[in-house]
Amino acid sequence: MTDLLHRADRLRADRTPFVLATVVRAERPTSAKAGDRALVLPDGTMEGFVGGTCAESTVRLQGLRLLETGESTLLRITPSPDGADDEREGLLTVSNPCLSGGTLEIFLETMIPAPLVYVQGEGPVARAMVDVARAVGWEAVSGPASSLPLDASAVVVASHGRDEIEVLTAAVQAGVPYVALVASRKRALAVLGELPLTDLEKARIHAPAGLDIGARTAPEIALSILAEVISRRPRQTAPPPGRIELPLLQPVAKLAPGSKLAPASKVAVAKDVVCAMDVAISPDALQYEHEGTMYYFCGSGCRRAFIDNPARYL
Repeated sequence: MTDLLHRADRLRADRTPFVLATVVRAERPTSAKAGDRALVLPDGTMEGFVGGTCAESTVRLQGLRLLETGESTLLRITPSPDGADDEREGLLTVSNPCLSGGTLEIFLETMIPAPLVYVQGEGPVARAMVDVARAVGWEAVSGPASSLPLDASAVVVASHGRDEIEVLTAAVQAGVPYVALVASRKRALAVLGELPLTDLEKARIHAPAGLDIGARTAPEIALSILAEVISRRPRQTAPPPGRIELPLLQPVAKLAPGSKLAPASKVAVAKDVVCAMDVAISPDALQYEHEGTMYYFCGSGCRRAFIDNPARYL
């Protein structure tokens, strides 16, 4: 368990989102016990232990869904079909008929990296930008265009003429949601004119940067910029689709009838043809290819039943 928590620390340091699943209550018969933990990663792989394959399948699917919303919840997994009617706030109850008979309650804590602001420059506005961003719980870093973080929520160029073209161009081409230049209107137009970008790409750059709040001092200018970033950002959830290894989420053959493959930023879900449970399509998911179609299963029992007699479920 110590190794698992160290692994979680490394994921945080690398700005990799994950869900920490902790068993808080186990009602016999279950293979898990209170205190067992596992990590759910963005590609659906799991590390650690929170129960057998049936419970693991449910935790994987709900963990991936939480990575989309950035929320945390208490997950209750019960073999009783009546348990799914429990709609208490903060509690998600899932009926899993494949469980061994007990009930599990698992807290799913979503760890999404703080939004990242990349600041180019060393002047008063650049330094104030770093301070203001960190004051609201964001992460702020600075450096050359070659070290531009792929998951930056905003890039603010406040270098007063140094490396502006390189950083602005790299930020726009990388698809950073918010790109801004700290400059007067006259100089901003001159800089935009030098960029090797299309008119549509240049239109994405906020120049001059920030909302018009009458800012005068460097901290006030930094505040106006961050306010503009916040007003324009989408809700912070999982990282951009480019951070997900899509080939790992794609089935190697046709999906079973009733299954669906969601867009890259959504959870890919298949239907277990034996028990009708939803299963997240991931490298760790139990699967079996039959006559050119890939089938996914919530647990080894369902997979074994299908392999023994596919015609029964088709």
